[in-house]
Amino acid sequence: MNARERARRVAEEVRDPEMPMLTLADLGVLRGVDVEPRPEGGEVVVASITPTYTGCPAMATMRDDLVHRLTGAGFPRVEVRVVLDPPWSSDWISEHGRAALRAAGLSPPGPARRRSGPVGLTLGPTRPAPACPRCGSAATRLTSEFGATACKALYRCTGCLEPFEHVKEI
Repeated sequence: MNARERARRVAEEVRDPEMPMLTLADLGVLRGVDVEPRPEGGEVVVASITPTYTGCPAMATMRDDLVHRLTGAGFPRVEVRVVLDPPWSSDWISEHGRAALRAAGLSPPGPARRRSGPVGLTLGPTRPAPACPRCGSAATRLTSEFGATACKALYRCTGCLEPFEHVKEI
């Protein structure tokens, strides 16, 4: 296995600090891992990540965790780049990641809305209510647009009465 493949395997195991049931690869924020030569000699591992939201507070921790894990695996020089284009989409969450969210009691996002042209202003609900991850009921209601993190919303199931977090479609 070459250095690039080894670095990629290490980076793919780094966990999301806000949803630790997911790796950065499962979440779809790990965009790439490469090994680049440096003009002054040697090589540097370059990991590219994309934030789920502009200003995502977890980005610094993701960066630090990637650097820590890669240097701990024997790569002495590591650089983490933030890639903003194309912007992250909840569609990038892997099937394994969606299953991990459900197993942890979180409702995974449905398909992201496709937009073309200007974004319209709506004052009502912008998406159908997600199914309860505990009982499967579609009878759920939004209780707060923001959960523990900006990328999650709080819902309550009117069937089993349990609250749950839903990862937003973006």
